[in-house]
Amino acid sequence: MRNLIISTIIAATAATGALAQSPSDVAKARRAFFTLVGFEMSTLGAMAQGKIDYDADVASQAAKDLAALTGYTMSDLFAPGTSNDDLLGETRAEAKIWADMPGFQEKGMAFYQAVADLNGVAGNGLEALQPAVGKLGGTCKACHDDYRAKDF
Repeated sequence: MRNLIISTIIAATAATGALAQSPSDVAKARRAFFTLVGFEMSTLGAMAQGKIDYDADVASQAAKDLAALTGYTMSDLFAPGTSNDDLLGETRAEAKIWADMPGFQEKGMAFYQAVADLNGVAGNGLEALQPAVGKLGGTCKACHDDYRAKDF
């Protein structure tokens, strides 16, 4: 019985983690997450565009890092009350996200699939990397076009 009570408390605490954070802290964490995504994408994009030399090991590691990021449970990063309507100047996440969560999640799944596809080819040469990075970048753009404000 003691273990059941402890497990219930742990589960309830984990489920309400985002609620324990201020809306500003949630927005900061969300921006930090996407900064990491952008960091990995900048390396891959530069390789795909020929701005830096292709390196199979570096490309593979960047793809693995993106895959690790896709394993993060992001629901707490999108707590209600953390849109740019709520936190003007702190986030570019438009309120449309919460009004159209199924559409937003669909775009997230497209990103997840593009990262999985990228991981299958990142170390297989520039010709394999380029279309995979293009597809991944397209998923980013699609979400930005629909759910991210141009300015803070």
